[in-house]
Amino acid sequence: MKKSQLPSKICRTCNRPFTWRKKWERDWPNVKYCSKRCASLSPKMVRQLGN
Repeated sequence: MKKSQLPSKICRTCNRPFTWRKKWERDWPNVKYCSKRCASLSPKMVRQLGN
């Protein structure tokens, strides 16, 4: 499958799109963040860093 055909989502922390990865195959419906860094940062913390 071509990369352009893979499903994608928007990261809840950084609002950037990210695509499906093989390691997320079983857990794709529950994946909400593009990286461990974004998962560790709460949305409140991101808003504080942005101001």
